[in-house]
Amino acid sequence: MANLTRYDPFGDLDDMFKGFMLKPVRFEQQVPEIKMDVKESDGNYVVRADIPGVKKEDINVDIDGNVVSISAEVKQEKEEKEGERVIRSERYYGSMSRSFSLAQDVDEKTAKAKYTDGVLELTLPKKAGSHPGKIVVQ
Repeated sequence: MANLTRYDPFGDLDDMFKGFMLKPVRFEQQVPEIKMDVKESDGNYVVRADIPGVKKEDINVDIDGNVVSISAEVKQEKEEKEGERVIRSERYYGSMSRSFSLAQDVDEKTAKAKYTDGVLELTLPKKAGSHPGKIVVQ
């Protein structure tokens, strides 16, 4: 029985570019993003945002009426060693942010934020007297 091999039409491209010192580049670094869950009860909103690998001192939460903005400074370092030589070292320094609006204004004076195990939990009480208005269509 004959052995079957899979043909790769692009397999020879590395050999073609060897003399030019060009190789296809692959970026493995991903820009982190904030993933969130927002829940509403009668008196407040509860937001759970995943922000792993960030110190709580590097997280900022801004509230402006019904708009909530979460931002964080991210510092990630990754180093792979083989014996005493550094084979690869990668660093990412940057920021990530997320803004969203809620149906009602938030009382920023009584809002609470707690950060544990990479999860930011915001308890955002609804501002008294600010109910969403309903307009009758004529």
